[in-house]
Amino acid sequence: MAISSNNGPHSSSKNLPKNVFYFEVLLYASLTLDAVSIAFQDRTSDAGMSESTVLAANIVAASMLLLFVFLVNLAARGRKSWPRWMLTASLVFSVLSLLQILGIYGLQFDSVIEIISCALTGAGLYYAFTGDAKDWFNA
Repeated sequence: MAISSNNGPHSSSKNLPKNVFYFEVLLYASLTLDAVSIAFQDRTSDAGMSESTVLAANIVAASMLLLFVFLVNLAARGRKSWPRWMLTASLVFSVLSLLQILGIYGLQFDSVIEIISCALTGAGLYYAFTGDAKDWFNA
């Protein structure tokens, strides 16, 4: 029989503070949107990219998504503060990349999905640093 505490990595949803719950839900929604976006990406190889390069890019993207799922879980359930900062840094790089893509290609369907994903991540991170989440991560 396992004994769980409210402070451990296996705490249930009903023990999460409201802002931490919103952080978790919004970040998972963003990651789900990213996963769907990756699933529908163009995977055809052309003169610029070989088939193995496309495969490697997909493996890296899937690995990054799994890393972000781990970081969200570690922050929300494990009460670790440093994953929030890693996710924030990742959001900054995503926004910078998105701005470059918008500058080159303009507004396209892919970039709209990325904008929504960044907005969800930004909102989730806002909740992770405000309200009752501050006490959750400082305890």
